[in-house]
This record gives sequence, C-alpha cells and structure tokens, in this order.
Amino acid sequence: MLRNRVARAVAVAVVLVVWMGLASVGGAAQGRLSQVQTNDSAAFLPSSAQSTLAAEASREFVDTQTLPALVVLTPAGGGDVTPEQLAAVAGFAARFPDVAVAGGTWSDHLTGDIAPVPAQDGEAILLAVPLDAASAGILVDEESLTNLLVADLRDGLAEDLGATAADAGPLGLQAWVTGPAGFITDLGTAFAGIDGLLLLVALGAVLLILVVVYRSPFLPLVVILTAVFALALAGLVVYELADAGVLVLNGQAQGILSILVVGAAVDYSLLLVARYREELRHVDHPADAMRVAWRQSLEPIAASAGTVVAGLLCLLLSDLASNRSLGPVAAIGIGAALLAALTLLPAILLVAGRRSRALFWPRAPRRADASGPATHGEHATAVAPAAVDASEGTGLWARWARFVARRARPVWIVSATVLLLAAVFVPTFRAGGTSQSDVFLTAVDSVAGEEVLAEHFPAGAVQPALVVVPQADLDAVVDAAQGVEGISSAAAYTGAPAGAPGAGSAPAVVVDGRVRVDVVTDAPSDSQEAVDAVADLRAAVTAVAPDALVGGPAAETLDTQIASERDLRVIVPVVLVVILLILMLLLRSVVAGVLLMAANVLSFGAAIGLSAVVFNHVLDLPDADPVVPLYGFVFLVALGVDYSIFLMTRVREESRAVGTRDGVTRGLAVTGGVITSAGLVLATTFAALAVIPLLFLAQLAFIVALGVLVDTFVVRSLLVPGLVHDLGPRTWWPSALARRPEHGVHAASGAAAT
Repeated sequence: MLRNRVARAVAVAVVLVVWMGLASVGGAAQGRLSQVQTNDSAAFLPSSAQSTLAAEASREFVDTQTLPALVVLTPAGGGDVTPEQLAAVAGFAARFPDVAVAGGTWSDHLTGDIAPVPAQDGEAILLAVPLDAASAGILVDEESLTNLLVADLRDGLAEDLGATAADAGPLGLQAWVTGPAGFITDLGTAFAGIDGLLLLVALGAVLLILVVVYRSPFLPLVVILTAVFALALAGLVVYELADAGVLVLNGQAQGILSILVVGAAVDYSLLLVARYREELRHVDHPADAMRVAWRQSLEPIAASAGTVVAGLLCLLLSDLASNRSLGPVAAIGIGAALLAALTLLPAILLVAGRRSRALFWPRAPRRADASGPATHGEHATAVAPAAVDASEGTGLWARWARFVARRARPVWIVSATVLLLAAVFVPTFRAGGTSQSDVFLTAVDSVAGEEVLAEHFPAGAVQPALVVVPQADLDAVVDAAQGVEGISSAAAYTGAPAGAPGAGSAPAVVVDGRVRVDVVTDAPSDSQEAVDAVADLRAAVTAVAPDALVGGPAAETLDTQIASERDLRVIVPVVLVVILLILMLLLRSVVAGVLLMAANVLSFGAAIGLSAVVFNHVLDLPDADPVVPLYGFVFLVALGVDYSIFLMTRVREESRAVGTRDGVTRGLAVTGGVITSAGLVLATTFAALAVIPLLFLAQLAFIVALGVLVDTFVVRSLLVPGLVHDLGPRTWWPSALARRPEHGVHAASGAAAT
C-alpha cells in the first residue's frame, strides 16, 4: 500500500511539474501568436488562381510592389480647399519621409515621393503614401511597419496640422488614413482583442456557469485552470509551427482556436468530473474513484475528440491556405484540451490525496454503500452511473426521460417538424461576399476615410484591376473592358507617372510580348460592387483574349469567394462521410450512425435557417463571407455529434442490461444534466466571439452558439431519444443488440446497471 501511495504521489507530481513547465513556455507563446499572423487574403489563394497568376505576371512591369496608405483631408464643414490648407498639407508631405523609424527614416521604406493631389471638385486633398510591400511585414518592437506607418501618419497629422477624423485643428482640416495599409492596421487592432478581451469574457462566462453547476467555490477554478493550461499548450505548438512556416495563422483562426480549446477542455472536464463524483460515492479513496472514472470516461471523450479532429482535418481539402491551416490549428487545440482533461485535471483532483473530496465543498460526495469499487466498476458505463432507475427517479431529467418514453413518436415527429420548418429558410441565407468596409461592426478610421475618398476621387483608381494580355490583343481588351458596367476607364500601363506631361500618349510597356492594362472600377476595389464588376470584366476580356489574366485586389477577393464556394461543395460531403463512418464504428450500428448524422444535419439546417431570419430581418446585416456557412457546418456537425456520442454510448451500455427502450430512458436521465451543462458552456464560449467587432466572427458566433443550443435542447433531449425509443432494438442493426429481447431483462440486471 505504501509503495502504491508513493508511486501515485510521484505520478501526480510529475504530471503537475510537466504541465507547469508547458504553461510557462506556452503562455508566452500564446501572447506572441499575433506576431505570426498573416491577414493578407492574397496569401491564402492557391497558386492556380487567376489573380495569383496575374500578380506574378504584373510584377515584371514594375520594380517594386507597394502597399499604399491613403490620407484624405477635407475642410471641416465642406467647401473648397484653400491655398493655405493645400500648402500646409504639402509641407507635411515633404517632412513625413524624414520621420525616424526602425533605425532610419520612412524614406528608406517608401517607393516614391508623397505629393498632395487636389480633388477635381476642389473639396479634398489626397496623399498617397507608397509603402514598399517588402518592408510591410518587418517587425519593430513587435509592431509591423504597416501598423507603425499608419500610426505615425495619424499622429503626425494631429500634431503637425491639428487634423483628425473627429476634430479640425486651426487649419480647419479633417483627416482620415485609409487604403490597404489603413484597413490592415484597423483589422489588426480589432484582432488584438483576441488575446485579452475575448479570453476574459469567455472564461468569465464559463466560470459563472460552472459555479451554478457545481455549487462549489473550488471545483470551477480547477476546471478553468485546466482549460487555461490546455490553451497554453495549444498556443505553444501553433506558434512554433506558424513561426516555421508550416501553418498559415490568421486572426480568425486564432480567435477560433481560443474558443475551441476553452469550450472543449471544459466540456471534457465536466464529463470526467461528473463520473468521478459518482464514483466517490462507492469507494473509500479518491484515487480508486478516479481510476474507474478515467477508464470509463476515456472511450466517449476520446471518441468525441477524435470525431471533431477528423471533421476539422477535412479542411485540408480546401483550396484556401487559411482554411487548410484552420483544420490543423483547431485540431491541435482539441488535442491539447483532451490531454489536459485526461492528465492535468486528474492530477489536480488527486493532489490532496484522501482529502481531495474537499474540492467539492460544500457538497462533497461521501461513500453511500459498502459494495466497494469492484462491484460498482463491473457495470460502470460511459458518463455517470444512474443512482436509481429512471422509472423511479424524481429528478428533472428522470421525469423528462419518462415523458419522452411515454410519448416517443409524437415527441420526435414534432421535434423534426419544428427543425424542418426552421431549415426551410436555409436558401435565404446570404453568403455572396462581404465588402471590406462591412467587415467592421464598429466605426473605424479606414472605413470612414474610404467613404470620404469615394465622394471626391475615382474610387477604384488607387488599386485598379490589372489585366495582363498578349500585345496583339491590347486594343480589343481595352475596348471590351470599357464596355463593362461598373468600369470607369481602361488604359495600357506606360510606366509614366499619372499626370506627367505626355503620360497619356506614352507607349505601353511590353514584357515578353505581353502588356498590362489598368482597369479602374467605379466602386472602391475592396467593395463587393468592384468584385462583381471584375467578375464581368473577366468574362468580357477572356471572350476577346482567351489568354488574358485578370488580377488586382478585387480579383483576389473574387477568387477567394470562388474558392470558398468550391470548398463548401467538396468539404461538406467529405465531413459527412467521415463522421458517419466514425459513428457506425463507435456504436457498431449502421442505423444508429445514420440516425445521428441525419439529426445533426437537420440541426445544422435549423441553425442556418434561423440565423438567416435574424441576420436578414432582425439585425439587417450585410451578406456573409462564403466561408461562414462552411465553418458553421464543420463546427456544428463535428461538435454537435459530440453530445449524441455521449448520450448514445451510455444508451448502448444500458441497452445491454435492460433493453433499448429502457436503456434510452436511463441514458437520458443520467446524461441529461451534465451534457446540458456542457452544451451551455460551449454555446457561451462561442458566443464570446461576438465581442470581437468583426462581422465574420459575430455571424459565426451566433450560428454555432444557436446550433449548439438547438442540438442540446432539441436534438439530444427530444429528437434522438424519441427516435431511438420508437425504433427500439432496430436502432442497433446489424449488431447483436438488434436481436436482444426488450422484456424480461430489467429485473435480472437492473441492480447491476444501477
């Protein structure tokens, strides 16, 4: 006995020390994840995308690529720009390149001069600040040069001219910094909340739920600590892989990683703790309870994690690098949550030895029988043992289980009908693409500046669409482009600065027999209107020049949307097949696997349908990005199946003893409380994504949180139990359970099962 106690103490100590070491290193890595983010949508496109090919071809026409920051200034209250104002802006433009940065000045990182350009209506001034694209990602004190450029411009405008977006200084000018550099900076600022606000909100909300569930001041902290350590491990692995270039991490993936790890770690912990609490009523030493609880929880928890990981890894089939990397990133998070729940959590729960029961204070479980662990463990089942037969229990879930059993067919028919009615609205879900200005849910300088810019300057002139064509097709392509609705002009690239004498009559630059045509859209290049115009442009120019390549920012967005739609068509069927096969193998039943998969797809359809109603008619949100329904599907189907796995593994175990219909009643009565708590935790953690003021994350948060609640309270509590009860033993076809009689087993084995 002494040897066992020493070995157990050493094992607990080793586990805790290892996790402390991982947390100390991983915590620092988690804080540095933003340094290895890539939020440039062009970097996610496949090499075969037309905009990627066009970008490669167009590089031959210029010496350097630029990432411009655009400063637009207007007189406060409107009116024409005065000569004094124009002179002051010109002085600022001349001085800014000499501002110190990164051991030098900004002139070291700009590709040309900064010159004020008055608007034709005389009511605005534009400064185009051409940042060298090669310098854009350089880090200075953990800040990229892009962010520093925008910050220095905004600070310099305020200090030098007294001009900001909110107030006009003594010169009476208001100023905004927009353009690609401005949008990237504001997007990074929005994602900056992932490391702080998002985790604070998610962990705080989960802590409140756990306090209600456990009614203990200590146990919720243990579970939260497990989730935090799991997040540190996931952050460490993801940081190292992203830093080495193995993964492409963006802000969205980082936010999803945090939420997935916290939600999954808490869910797995809830299930293990519930089983452990029940076992404590049957043994003297907590270590004996944990041994049985761990062994009996391992299969359903591991199967749940494996199902989610398999579904997420299907994203590797995506054409987009951002989607392909999200699969492994999220899978790493699930793996970290699984390891923490199965190693760190048991170690913490056992660290106090025999006094470990005190963690449940003031409701510490006491041994209630003299049968010992062996008798109880012989018939232990998946999540938590039923203290009494569900037919005799008085608890909420026992009463609910009896209600479903008495009215099984009406229950599942009504539930399925309600879900189908909600799913009818799926075709109204708008996912045609989002303008960059609609990405932000709060007012930002770059969006406001773009609106002002579009009022006074050709909106699409800053980042035109680029068409690379054989020289012989130049005239035909220019004529075709000018005939497209939404295109304001098209001209061959001559290399001469705009506005320079003779620029309009200069010959086109020819590289390897090809020329470049710059096509200006009526709408800003980062708007959905420009994307639609570029789609028509492609069709028009390829009709007269089949070898034409259409690129530019709007074309990159178009190709991203095309790839996202392709991913939805390809990945969804693969996810369905993979998870269906896992369910069949886990439950040893074709019918049960098909039943659970159909129920979860119906749940997803209901979530998307209800979301469409809310987005379109309640919140009046813009169209979603095409990747939103894909992410929603992968998360809801993979995570939704989790709770069905926990329920049905318990039902299967009970069915061996008392038959399928009684097994459903018992399984629902026993798992109802803990799985509902887990569903509330997961829905709450995903809902926390809405604190990041970005449309994509807010829509995804709503869809997944709503879908988890639908799955928890309708699918797992009504639809699946009702269907299984109605089908009876046929649920388990072709396994031997399908041939087991329904009657005559309860009295013989009821005592053992309970």
